[in-house]
Amino acid sequence: MKLESYRLNDLPAALPVDALKRLGAVEVATIGHYWHDRFVDAAVRPIIDGVRIAGTAVTVTIPGPDSTLLYHAMDRVRPGDVLVIERAGDTRHACWGGFMASVAKLRGLAGVIVDGAVTDPAAIREAGVPTWARSVSPITTKLLNLGGGFNVPVSCGGVAVRPGDAVLADDCGIVVLAPEVVTGITDIALADQAEEGDWIAELRAGKSLQDLVDIAGMIAVRTAADAKHG
Repeated sequence: MKLESYRLNDLPAALPVDALKRLGAVEVATIGHYWHDRFVDAAVRPIIDGVRIAGTAVTVTIPGPDSTLLYHAMDRVRPGDVLVIERAGDTRHACWGGFMASVAKLRGLAGVIVDGAVTDPAAIREAGVPTWARSVSPITTKLLNLGGGFNVPVSCGGVAVRPGDAVLADDCGIVVLAPEVVTGITDIALADQAEEGDWIAELRAGKSLQDLVDIAGMIAVRTAADAKHG
């Protein structure tokens, strides 16, 4: 068996632009009405508030104090990609900051998700590329040439992320979707968001929640069941 410090793969196929545009209209919390998994740990929070992104996952895993491979990745990412960076549990060393944020802006990245620390939050905000991270640290990574993986399956906030997955992120959280479910989940979520807007209009017109959902009937059914088993 040959041991390789660097595991380097080609870029995944980019998801269709139209599909990502539609997905970008979906709130992450809407998908949270249906699913309990595929959501990145809520401790990975946005550095820039009020943004939402949808893009194709390009992955990097880099060890503790080293960010050599990040330079390799940033010469290869495409406009619209979401760079997902696994830090293998390290939260002490910031692998991302103002310089890389400026590079990300030049490359046209849709967003960056770091399962670890970043530095220079003000510079990241100024660059304007939506970024999520666990924490902020003044201690940065160095070019130590230790190795890592580019476009390999990674773990981000407890979720397995494959190169080519769809990433949807906003100020409520981050969800990772297999390409084959993007169209279906987008259709369902957009329909539900439209229905929610209709419900608000009906409530403004004077209807009650009971007019929209038979909560009294649900309570009666449960009460009857409790009585039967009591």
